[in-house]
Amino acid sequence: MRANFRMQRQFIDTPLSQGATYEASKEQYNYLVNVLRFEEGAAVLVFNGRDGEWRAELSFPTRKRLILTATEQTRPQPAPCDLHYLFAPLKVGRLDYLVQKAVEMGAGILQPVMTQHVQGKLGSLDRVRSNVIEAAEQCGVLGIPDVVEPKKLDELLASWPKDRRIIFCDEGNESQNPLPILAGITETQHALLIGPEGGFSDEERKLLRSLDFVTAIPLGPRILRADTAAVAAMAVIQAAIGDWK
Repeated sequence: MRANFRMQRQFIDTPLSQGATYEASKEQYNYLVNVLRFEEGAAVLVFNGRDGEWRAELSFPTRKRLILTATEQTRPQPAPCDLHYLFAPLKVGRLDYLVQKAVEMGAGILQPVMTQHVQGKLGSLDRVRSNVIEAAEQCGVLGIPDVVEPKKLDELLASWPKDRRIIFCDEGNESQNPLPILAGITETQHALLIGPEGGFSDEERKLLRSLDFVTAIPLGPRILRADTAAVAAMAVIQAAIGDWK
């Protein structure tokens, strides 16, 4: 069932079922009442990442309180997205973009990875999670990807489950077409690893290429920025071996 983009969507962190109620936060009250001018009886769509999407009606028990009451489910909760997205932090603006696009493209887990040439600072994971929720609200996604604590690249690889193949974008790959390489992957669980703006170091590339659960792919004849490479790589992976297929 496709998302309804004509109605306002709000993430709410509470169980959802017929008749469930939720008191809007100050930020939600301000947006729905003062910005959008919604009144008593208006309806929005709400979701929590677990119980599907619900139509909810607005009511005002007092002038400064807004209650959302779930009236009917509009979409069931889909199976969670399984693609793990491993990324070196970028500068703030590009990192926000990267996180939003990862949600839209079907990432199920967002894993910051600290590499030798990292130029950006991750800052608070709360900011990353806020961007995840905002992206889900805007693009109709019902699943909320987990944002996990950052790890150093070597530590991540040392403890990595061998049945989940890591696909990393290597600008030094000899070919230009990723599709034949992806077609040869037999595992059903995948992770995408995108390096920093400065690229992987020679030592990191050597380590990655030495591991039998890691596959290097090219992304065409042009050098892409890290945030552009992330979107391009997620698109080809989802189309070739992911949930687009």
